[in-house]
Amino acid sequence: MKPALVAVPFACLLAASTALAAPSAGKADAPAAKADTAADAPTPLFQPEAVQSTGSVTVGGTRIAYHTVAGTLVAHAKGWEDTDALDAKSSDDDDAKAGKAEASMFYVAYFKDGVRTPGRPITFLFNGGPGSSSVWLHMGAFGPLRVETADNAHTAPAPYKTVNNDASLLDASDLVFIDAPGTGFSRIAGKDKAKAFYGVDQDIDAFAQFVEQFLNKYGRWNSPKYLFGESYGTMRAAGLSLALQNRSIDLNGVILLSDILNWDLMPDDPQANPSVDLPYIVALPTYAATAWYHHKLANQPADLKTLLAQVEAFATGDYAQALMQGNALPDAERQRIAGQLSAFTGLSAAYLLKTNLRIEYGAFQKELLADQGLTTGTLDTRFSGATLDPLSKVADYDPQSAALEGAYIAAFNQYARGTLHYGTQDGADKQFKPGVSIYGSWDYRHQPPGAGKPLIALPNVLPDLAIAMKQNPTMKVMVNGGYYDVSTPYFEGVFEMRHLPVPPALQANVEYKHYESGHMVYAHLPSLHELHDNVAAFIRSTAGGAN
Repeated sequence: MKPALVAVPFACLLAASTALAAPSAGKADAPAAKADTAADAPTPLFQPEAVQSTGSVTVGGTRIAYHTVAGTLVAHAKGWEDTDALDAKSSDDDDAKAGKAEASMFYVAYFKDGVRTPGRPITFLFNGGPGSSSVWLHMGAFGPLRVETADNAHTAPAPYKTVNNDASLLDASDLVFIDAPGTGFSRIAGKDKAKAFYGVDQDIDAFAQFVEQFLNKYGRWNSPKYLFGESYGTMRAAGLSLALQNRSIDLNGVILLSDILNWDLMPDDPQANPSVDLPYIVALPTYAATAWYHHKLANQPADLKTLLAQVEAFATGDYAQALMQGNALPDAERQRIAGQLSAFTGLSAAYLLKTNLRIEYGAFQKELLADQGLTTGTLDTRFSGATLDPLSKVADYDPQSAALEGAYIAAFNQYARGTLHYGTQDGADKQFKPGVSIYGSWDYRHQPPGAGKPLIALPNVLPDLAIAMKQNPTMKVMVNGGYYDVSTPYFEGVFEMRHLPVPPALQANVEYKHYESGHMVYAHLPSLHELHDNVAAFIRSTAGGAN
């Protein structure tokens, strides 16, 4: 099974019943006809919401006043038309009268005060999962308020501290944090609701609907537009870049953090998926970075980047050639490769020979610090925690997720209800769902450009991104990754973009930034500030002079 990535949005479900006025004398037939007409049309399951508030944040020593909207927009099952309700009135089809599934998609939008909004950049941000809300980017990276957490250890329980986020992106762009259908304060309802929204293409379509509605609602069609996706959100962003073009919406830029655009590159169990060797090649530099961080290398170099250059060359050279030979690899060469792997990973050559030179997903995290009874993180291998089962083959949990989740969720619940005034309006008590368990039931079929139907294969959205770049040759792409991320290794992103099917002129539209952090790059404060500066510079350089 492919590994889950990262850790999740709500709107109010309306009552289906409609009160009818009593008929007046002499006009009994007219109200009856009106009642029949209403009964024939599907009743909307959700209505858009909007709760406004104000605030300020200081970035780079400058105070930025802003106004906020916490609300929802309604997306429909793929293929929905705004005439469906009219068609249902004259249809004898019970399914047509029942209507299609709907998603109430929660968002928090921040608009800088005192600027000409139509021309100001706007960035749509989302995490991944699949099944994750945007709480992580919101409270850890670019929102105006940031929750303080321990850098590489478990954050102590409440009370948690939230502070002014001097790395907020509000200095460069207005921001819209979006929760995927069914996550956070978002909800889905209606016939076949999971089938309608829980899949690669269904999810992309829902987000495309959201962006278009948002541009309409807030008059932002003439703003420079950006997508910022993290983890599975990078797959969504790449696919969404083309889906939005198909709605006549061109983007200025796509920003990817901890990207995974081709799921064939994700580490797996070599015994369950033999002959697929690329995942072990692209993960190796991350294993080396982790061993370096924890001082597990016999010859510990002083500089991480020098080490990684050597490992990348080995991974794509001798190591790749060895893996491609499979069982035909001569024993002497097998021993040599195992020795070099040991020198780069800190694992014993004997152990690596037992793995057939292929480190299973989760095994490295379990083995590296086994002599100390510790397991490293998966999303961020700088973190470590007590091993749950010393006899297990792979890690049983992710110490980084366990270290941060409580702080993020508590901080956002407090912020949403106390400052944004969302979740408790009209006496309601809405549950915030940071993540929903849909990874295993997700529809991973994707229909790439030129294919007549969704493919029965692990999804790959590199063709979508390539077509979007060819059709919009001014669109730029920024790839960000953390050296200590096993879930989506940084070199995986490099490898993907080296195989992006675009001509050399468009290859120059892709830039790379890497950080001494993990999957959630922003969990390391110095890396957060680097990330802010890099992304802000990217937006300013591609916004056509807009401010």
